[in-house]
Amino acid sequence: MRKIVRHAKANRKASVPVLSVLVFAFVALLHLLGAFDYLENRSYDLRVRFFAPRLRPSHDIVVVLVDQTSIDWAQRERGWGWPWPRAAYAELLGHLRGAASVTFDIIFSEPSMHGTEDDEAFALAAMEHGGVVQGVFFSSQTGIATYWPQGLDTPLFQPTGFGGFLERFGRGGRGEGLTRAQFPIPFLRDSAAGLGSFTGIPDSDGIIRRLRLFTLFDGKAVPGLSPMALLASGHGGDITFNPQNNTVHWGDFSIPVGRDGSSLLRFRGDLGRYFPFSASDILESREAYLRGEDPLLLPEYFYGAHVFVGLFAPGLFDIFSTPIATVYPGMGVHVTMLDNILQGDFARESPRWLNLLILFVAIGLTILLCLFSQRVPVTATGAVFVLAIVVLGSFAAYYQLYLWIPMVTFLAGITAAFISATLFNYATEGSQKRFIKTAFSQYLSPKVIERIIADPSQLRLGGEKREMTAIFTDVRAFSTISEALGDPQKLVELLNHYLTRMSDIILENQGTIDKYEGDAIIAFFGAPVHFDNHAALACKSAVMMKKAEEEVNREVLAQGLVTDKVLEALAKKGAIQDSGDPCPLFTRLGINSGEMVVGNMGTPSKMNYTIMGNAVNLAARLEGTNKAYDTGGILISEHTMAQIGDGFVVRPLSRVRVVGINTPLRLYELLDIRGDAPPELPEMVEIWERGLALYERRNFQAAAGIFGEIYGRNAADLVAKKYCLRCRAYLASPLDDGTWDNGVDNLTEK
Repeated sequence: MRKIVRHAKANRKASVPVLSVLVFAFVALLHLLGAFDYLENRSYDLRVRFFAPRLRPSHDIVVVLVDQTSIDWAQRERGWGWPWPRAAYAELLGHLRGAASVTFDIIFSEPSMHGTEDDEAFALAAMEHGGVVQGVFFSSQTGIATYWPQGLDTPLFQPTGFGGFLERFGRGGRGEGLTRAQFPIPFLRDSAAGLGSFTGIPDSDGIIRRLRLFTLFDGKAVPGLSPMALLASGHGGDITFNPQNNTVHWGDFSIPVGRDGSSLLRFRGDLGRYFPFSASDILESREAYLRGEDPLLLPEYFYGAHVFVGLFAPGLFDIFSTPIATVYPGMGVHVTMLDNILQGDFARESPRWLNLLILFVAIGLTILLCLFSQRVPVTATGAVFVLAIVVLGSFAAYYQLYLWIPMVTFLAGITAAFISATLFNYATEGSQKRFIKTAFSQYLSPKVIERIIADPSQLRLGGEKREMTAIFTDVRAFSTISEALGDPQKLVELLNHYLTRMSDIILENQGTIDKYEGDAIIAFFGAPVHFDNHAALACKSAVMMKKAEEEVNREVLAQGLVTDKVLEALAKKGAIQDSGDPCPLFTRLGINSGEMVVGNMGTPSKMNYTIMGNAVNLAARLEGTNKAYDTGGILISEHTMAQIGDGFVVRPLSRVRVVGINTPLRLYELLDIRGDAPPELPEMVEIWERGLALYERRNFQAAAGIFGEIYGRNAADLVAKKYCLRCRAYLASPLDDGTWDNGVDNLTEK
């Protein structure tokens, strides 16, 4: 050390590479020995939790929960104790007949207590469905089977190109082989379209962050529960391994794997992100459907979906620790893996050479800054800046590049470099002792963040049913805007500008913002504080947002956040009339009122105050339905209309059947707040209502005249134009009574 000090006094520049190499060698050795693994894992968990709400779950996955509500319903309505008879699952399969696959995260390893016929009913339903996946559990210690059942015909992976890596990809944790298995009973094993492995190997800290694509057992590459869902729906089982980039190629899917053969999962959050259904909802719908009544959930809702069925009642479901929560249902891990496969966004660990390169650069920059800056504020600010770059870069790499960069190692390197350089300065420049002490103290002083919890008893799981109003918004052609804008910084600035203005309006009207999904806002009115006029406040917010939209458009055009290139792209897409249209940002809103479940959803350690239920789903459907009618942007349901009184100018539209809901309901276009509306607007609505009545009575000639008159007065009224064109089309090609369906529109898009 003294030699280094003397050398530093003689030539300060030479001390930079010497110190950099010494600190780098020390920190790199600790990194390679795994000294930071625990903290690195925790830093990864932090990134997962931060970005999970921003990652959209796959729309092709449906979750069905056998929860306490279902168990109570079954006891009350069917007289079923627990465990349920296997015929209950046969009923579920009957209603899920159109699903691409139905995966049971339940192992049926014992015969039914209700007798052989009960097992046979379940097996027969599975065979009729053709896409049922049952689970098998592999272990190195438990399980009665030690070999693959002879003659069992189930899809398996056919790996090629793995070479000596095959064992690594399929073995158990810590190098243990999985030599024992627990299979479902033969009835269910043989009737399933496939058997998927439940087996998950936690990291050294007991947390599941990874899953393997397959498990090796008795020389067979048995797919995991998630990939088996795809195999059962018709995907082939040929997979190849590319050792150059550690990627498994499976048809159109590319699945990155780590050195131990597992894939690093990108969690979307808790199961509530997938809007799960209770099993009782499916069973009730099945009853209604068979009686010829309108069910709560049509079988068509599940067509083409990958359905996971699992236990979610207290004491029944398997519990894993994951980056999302320490208490997490095991089914959620398999759902996440399938989601990652379908969306192609597995996380990947950064290569070691890149980690070491970044570490050396960060250490060198920090030492250079500390040795050549004579001002304490500059040194401290610079070190914090380097730390911030590392932290933000690590977060950005995870979100944008799906890359796990070892943040803690870099922070340790920067900290060690800062301490080393500071001590070096202290040893070589006694006159600067006060300076070093001040800089060191400023750097290491903790910043206390106090959180005030007004009522800790509210931090618990659970929710309540409450009459509320939900509002969903989305910006027309925003993907076109983002692609044409090109500049990520401008895109974020544009999005933040828009979301801030719209969110302020919602909050001003006592609404609660549930979440942001890109440019979309999901909000609700009536919780946590309930008020009777929640529907009116939601509608008031919607009108104010549309009016604020005009000002926002002027501002973003003036500030250059929307460029000519964006306007040209929108005009080309048909989202605006031409590049001179002053409304590049056009918001569509869907509003519905009804009974919703609201409360803290999630786990005891990870909760989110949110809403769920069919009334919520309908609000989301209405937002997209605006496109079908060319509205001015706001659609409300008849349920909301019944609650808002006469304080708004609203015109009725057709009754519709939206996707997933069979009962027709009347739609209304919300136009303005009555006290703010110009006098000609209520007059137009009166004329419109006469025209709509004629239209629904199939007097298309008279209705076309009224709609044409309205459109002639206001060429911006595209709804009137659409109905006028409809009438003319019906006059040209008359409909029979069966086709007319009393004027109900069947919408085929969400």
